[in-house]
Amino acid sequence: MSFMPDKQTTSIATHTNEDIFIRDKSLCEDLIGKVSFTEMSYFQITGRMPDASQVRMLDACLVTLMEHGLTPSALSSRLIYSSAPEAMQAAVAAGLMGVGSVFAGTMEGCAELIRRLIDSDEGLEHEADAVASEFYLSKLPLPGFGHHLHKPDDPRSLRLLSLADELKLTGKWINALKLLSKAVDKRYDKHITINATGAIAACLGDCGVSAEIMRGFALITRCAGLVGHIHEEQHKPAMRVIWENSEAAIPYDGDISEFSG
Repeated sequence: MSFMPDKQTTSIATHTNEDIFIRDKSLCEDLIGKVSFTEMSYFQITGRMPDASQVRMLDACLVTLMEHGLTPSALSSRLIYSSAPEAMQAAVAAGLMGVGSVFAGTMEGCAELIRRLIDSDEGLEHEADAVASEFYLSKLPLPGFGHHLHKPDDPRSLRLLSLADELKLTGKWINALKLLSKAVDKRYDKHITINATGAIAACLGDCGVSAEIMRGFALITRCAGLVGHIHEEQHKPAMRVIWENSEAAIPYDGDISEFSG
């Protein structure tokens, strides 16, 4: 049960007539022109300013998740924009609604599994074997593992984990993910790649981001990607073609013969 204080307060921001203050820093004197968008995002969310290595890792994670083609979230944004071009915010919101437990937002589920390994009283290896067996027997999708396009390995995860090593950021989260990966391969009797969101979960964890807020980083970067799709839809409209082709690809299977002339 969460503690409810007698008086509600915020630690994020306040303002005077002369300035705005964010987590005790002056927006005008300390932040504008002095920190990057990534630094500011991390600071806004966690209350801490990242170091140089963390900034590079965070940037890499954000770049990784910004774009992956005509995914459900991108299609949703483009479809809504084509229907209501006066409401770009609605189109972006529609796409962000698709950042969930199946596409783009799966780092949250993977992070929970990694944290389970880290917090286990039975030890990392025992818990890794237990997790692998649970998902194998249940036949449920394993968050952070597998990809229908990228085989045998997701190139994005390979690069992110390599970068973490280069930056000397590999810690208990990434090590736990690698241990889980070995247990998964052994239990499934085949190699299943760590996908991008799995790698991002571990990298964000070793950058001090808590599991329950990780999906927020996916939303931040995917928002920029969706704006890119909307901009292309403005100049190279594709949704009407997709709409028309969908009728050919998914034909009606009912019987309307009695109404035919």
